Amino acid sequence: MPDGKLWAISDLHVAFSENRTLVESLHPESDDDWLIIAGDVGEMVADVEWALDVLSRRYAKVVWAPGNHELWTPRADSVGLRGEERYQHLVSLCRSADVATPEDPYPVWTGPGGPAVVAPLFLLYDYSFRTETVGSKQESLDRAYESGIVCSDEFLLHPDPHPTRDAWCRARVKETETRLLECDPDLPLILVNHYPLVRHPTRILRYPEFAQWCGTELTADWHTRFPVQVMVYGHLHIPRTTWYDGVRFEEVSVGYPREWKRPGHPLIGPRQILPTPDPDRPASAVRGAH
Repeated sequence: MPDGKLWAISDLHVAFSENRTLVESLHPESDDDWLIIAGDVGEMVADVEWALDVLSRRYAKVVWAPGNHELWTPRADSVGLRGEERYQHLVSLCRSADVATPEDPYPVWTGPGGPAVVAPLFLLYDYSFRTETVGSKQESLDRAYESGIVCSDEFLLHPDPHPTRDAWCRARVKETETRLLECDPDLPLILVNHYPLVRHPTRILRYPEFAQWCGTELTADWHTRFPVQVMVYGHLHIPRTTWYDGVRFEEVSVGYPREWKRPGHPLIGPRQILPTPDPDRPASAVRGAH
């Protein structure tokens, strides 16, 4: 059995110079360490390619699940692909750097704490995390626009060739569910998705209107339906460990410099997924960058 640890990080947002410096400073503790990246490396394809190339050269294995920012089509990007074509282009870049994606066979971690299947997912959202008092998706969006809390996805994340982002989400959920059902039921799963599988983590958002861009109710039972050992996610920029129905959820975001530079913010850097960290370890003692 190889030595090493399975680490996870997300929301690197390398367009910020401070975050780019952070990525440059990341190094494994062991030659056998793996790194999970749960989305939002950056918006520009060149930035995503740079970061994945740097990290894949250092870690024994890198596993990537896309965030919403990678799927944006900014005007300034030299790659003008949209929707599914943009996603497939990113998958091709990952494969050229030997980075595992949701389109590849799920790798099996056989180091300490294993074996476990590491399954990167691409599920998107369908606006079903809207406030319970709101009836329809349109009403929820109307309220968000009225309050000024609108995700930039509405302008930059195109679902082509799907008619809507939520239609794309439903297609991805159906396809991914089929793949998870085909996994070995005797091996635990480390599920990796940019968004949490359940609504609960969004309840502490400062602006509850934003939750509708944070996942789907279609996955609400996946952490108990499948043999999930750990669920890794990002997006919320609220790094922490929580438990739902006895399953460990790890939010592993770095976030924006204005967030992680605040006094009292948890130390930034990869969070240990396997072997399971010492439960007596303080929650704020996240492994920081060298």
